[in-house]
Amino acid sequence: MSSKKLLFGLIAAVPVAALLTPFLALLLLRLWGSLLHAGSSDRRHAICAHVEEERKAAREQRRKSQDLGDDDWEKVENTASAPNGGVPKDTEWEGIVGFFHPFCNAGGGGERVLWAAIAATQRQWPNAICAVYTGDHEIDKSAIVAKVEERFDIVLREETVTFIYLTTRQFVLPSSWPYFTLLGQSLGSLVLAWDAFHLLVPDIFIDTMGYAFAVAFCKLLFPSVPTAAYVHYPTISTDMLASLDDQTGTRGIHSGLGGGRRGQVKRYYWHFFARLYGWVGRHIDVVMCNSTWTYNHIMEDLIHSIALTPQTSAARSRDNIILYIAQFRPEKNHSLILRAFSRYVHHLSHNSDPARLVMIGSVRANTPDEKHIYALRIEARELGINERTTFITDAPFSTIQEFLGKASIGVNGMYAEHFGIGNVEGLAAGLIPVVHRSGGPYLDIVVPFQGGEVGFHAETEQEYAEAFEKVAGMDGDAILAMRTRGRASSRRFGEGVFRDGWVKNMQELVRLQRKINPGKKS
Repeated sequence: MSSKKLLFGLIAAVPVAALLTPFLALLLLRLWGSLLHAGSSDRRHAICAHVEEERKAAREQRRKSQDLGDDDWEKVENTASAPNGGVPKDTEWEGIVGFFHPFCNAGGGGERVLWAAIAATQRQWPNAICAVYTGDHEIDKSAIVAKVEERFDIVLREETVTFIYLTTRQFVLPSSWPYFTLLGQSLGSLVLAWDAFHLLVPDIFIDTMGYAFAVAFCKLLFPSVPTAAYVHYPTISTDMLASLDDQTGTRGIHSGLGGGRRGQVKRYYWHFFARLYGWVGRHIDVVMCNSTWTYNHIMEDLIHSIALTPQTSAARSRDNIILYIAQFRPEKNHSLILRAFSRYVHHLSHNSDPARLVMIGSVRANTPDEKHIYALRIEARELGINERTTFITDAPFSTIQEFLGKASIGVNGMYAEHFGIGNVEGLAAGLIPVVHRSGGPYLDIVVPFQGGEVGFHAETEQEYAEAFEKVAGMDGDAILAMRTRGRASSRRFGEGVFRDGWVKNMQELVRLQRKINPGKKS
């Protein structure tokens, strides 16, 4: 054969290879999935057997406790067995729902969603098993179930929850990817997902933490497993892309980083990743979003706002406390609130009752969070407000309720906060919110209701300080009317709203699972 014919032959083979390569890749993934499915079958049977033993033990304990009138058992029964919003329970479906949440012990709003979702699933499908894929090895099941009740006031049926402990969580840590972090963490989530599926292939797979690549990987490996993603915050968004050109410094931690050669590289990289992220997202069966802001960025048609609201009086007397409930992480912008509070205290406040700032949030162990809160304490001292500022880490639910019941103002400082559950908690408890003019707090939560405002928006430290002064200057009737509207507004995001939305989408996943696997209970 002449060299010219060989060249033409190679050129002609290119489109054929382009067509065959995706097919062969998919075939190999399906084969790999079959092997993983078979390899984890023994563990699956062992988990089901262990859960059945725990169910029997729990039923026996309930029988023994019936004559004691134990309130906790009533809470468990109400959570696990009562019909959901009039929808009959599905007692026949006995499958395993896998919840992919590698940091389930972090204690933030994302974890609250996880446990509320599991509680709703247990209530509607009492015979199902909820398997949580986690990298938190330091605690056992009883400890984490007890912590969920203490931190979030959510009671779970311990016997139908199981934990699948992962050993490759380091692959999704930002510290493992000092360069091209978004892509690195996303690829790392594939390793973590492989770790999960190697241990157990569920009947339904749900990511509740933001690892879209892991969900798409599941769908490619196991086409018979319905998948879902609860999206708190898109991994990449148009707001992030726009922040590269921002010169005000108010649009998050990436503001103004698009200049120069390095900025152009970041810009091209982010645009490439955005396309890849969109392609991955199209492989997910059901997408749930927690706010208008997230919904608009995901560009999907499933949205369910979430919050779990405490019930306290809006009319009770309040202390002059500004309350910020948020994890101690850089993007929450606690520093902005410290500077605004300092400006308010030293330049604007004429209130005879000295104002206090209380910041409550979780701190993830062995992470930069610990250094971050240390730096915040130093900043408070440098600003001359340390004696008026209180930092509370990893507070139990009772402590959060205590401050929600006596604070006057609830504040949020994060740019493009996806939702901000602390803001809804504040509304429900009667606080006047002062939130960043962006994201979910601006679009969904602190919006006019019943013909009046429920709070204030701000962006700069001067605007925050002025908003604090406005609240301090309101007369009793005006502030009571605003608190009352705020509480009524918060009911839009109640626990029942989330539960109904979650069950509706879970029903679709169960329907898909039954359709793909007819004749099987699991």
